[in-house]
Amino acid sequence: MKAKYFLIAILLTGPVSFAQDSNFHVYLSFGQSNMEGHAKFEARDTLVNERFQVLQSADCPELGREAGQWYTAVPPLSRCDTGLTPTDYFGRTLIQNLPKDVKVGVINVAVGGCKIELFDKKNYKEYVATAPHWMMPAINKYKGNTYGHLLDLA
Repeated sequence: MKAKYFLIAILLTGPVSFAQDSNFHVYLSFGQSNMEGHAKFEARDTLVNERFQVLQSADCPELGREAGQWYTAVPPLSRCDTGLTPTDYFGRTLIQNLPKDVKVGVINVAVGGCKIELFDKKNYKEYVATAPHWMMPAINKYKGNTYGHLLDLA
């Protein structure tokens, strides 16, 4: 009998998470140049359904956006001076194919030209220490820790 209670105690005290809104699906997107968005977006790319949202990952006062706040997912989704990403049309495609009461949110953290080691949970500092000087402004937008920044936002 004790074993059953012990199992229940583990289940009840283990990590459990619940969606605050089960109709709001959130996806993490991270990576290099294509995820950062080097493609120039056009006026038609800025026409976005309000059900598609982005959690701003860096302050962009020139766009009227603040890091950590949700906005309609109008490009750029990564940082203030980036472009169109695969995430732009990933989200649009999802909302076209999901029920009308479901919203899609994305969190995009990306640095063009980096190696995947920049997103290594434990060893990112070694990569940052040897990163090219031209990459540092993008890394610094994420407080020097892209992986940690992504998780903090999530």
